[in-house]
Amino acid sequence: MKLITGVYQPDSGVMKLNGKPFRVHNPNDAYAKGIAIIFQETSLFPDLTILENIFMGHELRKPLIGKLKFASYLDYPAMRAKAGEIFERLGMEVDLDARISQLSVASKQMVEIAKALSFDSRILILDEPTAALTSKEVDTLFATIKKLKDQGVSMLYISHRLDEIFVIADRVTVIRDGEYVQTEDVSKVTRDQLVSWMVGRTLNNLYAKEEAEIGGVVFEARGMCQEGVIENVDLTLRSGEILGISGLAGAGRTELALLLCGLSRADSGEILIDGKRVRIRNFQTAMEHGIYYISEDRQKYGLVVPMTIKENITLPLLHRISGALGLINARKEREISGTYIDSLAIKTPGADFIVNNLSGGNQQKVSVAKALATAPRILILDEPTRGVDVGAKSEIHHIISSLAKSGKSIIMISSDLPEILGMSDRVLVMKNGVKQGELMRNELSQERILHMAL
Repeated sequence: MKLITGVYQPDSGVMKLNGKPFRVHNPNDAYAKGIAIIFQETSLFPDLTILENIFMGHELRKPLIGKLKFASYLDYPAMRAKAGEIFERLGMEVDLDARISQLSVASKQMVEIAKALSFDSRILILDEPTAALTSKEVDTLFATIKKLKDQGVSMLYISHRLDEIFVIADRVTVIRDGEYVQTEDVSKVTRDQLVSWMVGRTLNNLYAKEEAEIGGVVFEARGMCQEGVIENVDLTLRSGEILGISGLAGAGRTELALLLCGLSRADSGEILIDGKRVRIRNFQTAMEHGIYYISEDRQKYGLVVPMTIKENITLPLLHRISGALGLINARKEREISGTYIDSLAIKTPGADFIVNNLSGGNQQKVSVAKALATAPRILILDEPTRGVDVGAKSEIHHIISSLAKSGKSIIMISSDLPEILGMSDRVLVMKNGVKQGELMRNELSQERILHMAL
């Protein structure tokens, strides 16, 4: 997609627009040709208004005198009129003076779409647009996509969520490791075929849960409360166990995890490790007690993406790999990072590769490597496979399963019900910050979990 929109330049190959060969020199050139992309991570200015963001870089202007273009001012009435027409096309009413920082993730996506349409784009590329949306917000986005399709806009829709492909796409193309695999009408392909093309093999068992010996209780939380967020939640976790935490968006799953690892403060409740009460004052003390939390938002809270893989993996260990003068031991840094790059099969040219240039799946593996480098006993994984392709998903499941088999205790929060069903030994279901109940592996079904969650 970056080649199509001029972010990267191709070494070879031909692109055609309306049957005629063409080249795109940069993203502005792509916009001028009616091609726009909406990236997975929104690129809006949070302190500016919706109107200012939509026309950023291609503002409508009006000459001060006659037709003198060098002496002009911003034509706000014209921009408001055009923005109003765009949102009318989308069937939405918005306050054009609202700041981006005040908007939900879904609303920001709609502003990105409006921004693309302000260039009179006829080809729209959407990169994982639903990765951070709730199911209701996804429905709104799909309705918008349908409207644009009816208006003659062509769309390339990138997604790892296979169910979405069958809902909105006419044709599907699979690319694997930078190579074209297959194109087919959606009506002629099954989900299993699609998965097989994506990973290059048949995945009979996507959720690679290995049998692990489950031991005694390692971790216990009693009466965890945070006013208005979490209410009197108890949980236990055994060695070698994967405890799934399920619930709908807003159920309080992440908020509970933040309490357990010291990233937010509980109003009441206690935590016990090996039966002894401990005080988790902050994330540093959580790590000292062998607890590590891997955030659902790896780019914001998990990794420093402009830094290298080795720098990210060893970031929590600087006190261990530095000398008396605070100088980092480069040999130790390379040894530690190399160990986890190999053991987790992180696809990279080397330890000095910048994390931001990795795929989503490999970025997630770096997050896991960073956690494992601290030698934790208890891992809290928040949406461990969000925004990764089906092959990387399978690899991450293998890693989680092998960690449990080695005796690690794992709490896995996931919105993906098949993932919860496939990977958990036991599931705790939450709703509005309250624990609704627990289910053992032999009791698990989508219906039972949803019944509790609702």
